[in-house]
Amino acid sequence: MTPHSDGAVAGAGPRPRVANLLVAVLCLTWGSTWFVIAIGLRDLPPFTSAGVRFFCAALVMGIVAAALRRREGGAAPPWWLALVMGVSQFSVSYGIVYWAEDGRLPSGLVSVLWGTYPLMIAVAGHWFLEGERMRLLQALGLIVGFGGVALMYATDLHAMGQDKLFAASVLLLSPLTVCAGTVVIKRYGAPYSSVVMNRNGMAVGALLLLAAAWITERDAEANWTPAAVASVAYLTLVGSVLSFGIFFWLLRYGSATRLSIVAYVTPVVALALGAAVLDEEFGALTLTGAGLILLGVWLAGRRNDR
Repeated sequence: MTPHSDGAVAGAGPRPRVANLLVAVLCLTWGSTWFVIAIGLRDLPPFTSAGVRFFCAALVMGIVAAALRRREGGAAPPWWLALVMGVSQFSVSYGIVYWAEDGRLPSGLVSVLWGTYPLMIAVAGHWFLEGERMRLLQALGLIVGFGGVALMYATDLHAMGQDKLFAASVLLLSPLTVCAGTVVIKRYGAPYSSVVMNRNGMAVGALLLLAAAWITERDAEANWTPAAVASVAYLTLVGSVLSFGIFFWLLRYGSATRLSIVAYVTPVVALALGAAVLDEEFGALTLTGAGLILLGVWLAGRRNDR
């Protein structure tokens, strides 16, 4: 297989219906992970929980990688690409998410703020990915979406206190890091096996997260309760192996901007689960801001010639 000029792979990709179904799976699974992370953090320190999750995921990917690689095709990825993936997609991004959800921000609000990722990828794709230049509706989406973020900052987040305002600002570094890594992977990763790249990236991410846990959480209490074990197991198999396997496989063939549609729905799923199960409360202005973010990212994902 050879990459096109826009980073896509020449050859048999997923059929449109299959791709749409897989995107729907991503929306549901990643929408649930914010809630499941919060469950696990009741008993586990953040870096420990995230590190064990991706260590287990790397082990599972190592078992299935050989068989899946034969079906997928693609060369073995270089070490530097695994390093980029491990740092951007797993260690830094999820380290920040787990840190934020560890009593600093509600899981639903974390997912909403992370919903700015499509806005970021639209801008990055315009400048750095051939074939993904931003159009008028996408520019409008940027304005609307960031207006929603500003509304949340100016009202409900401010009412929560300066510590949560700071946590929300740090949280935005997570999608920004993922955006940068996705651009690099899209530009240079098309000829390589997404399965092997995913496995290697998870291994790198796990090592970095476990190193952070050893440095900062040696005295922290980790209670491996049934709920904590179930949380890590779900996040390993569904939130990591299945979801990232689908995501990076689709990324080989499709537009990074269009694939970011998964972030349109995940905040809705996360807010619903957080409110229903964790009794997380959000004011009207928070929900209004969330609606503006969703509208903005939907517009940003539209492709037209105007």
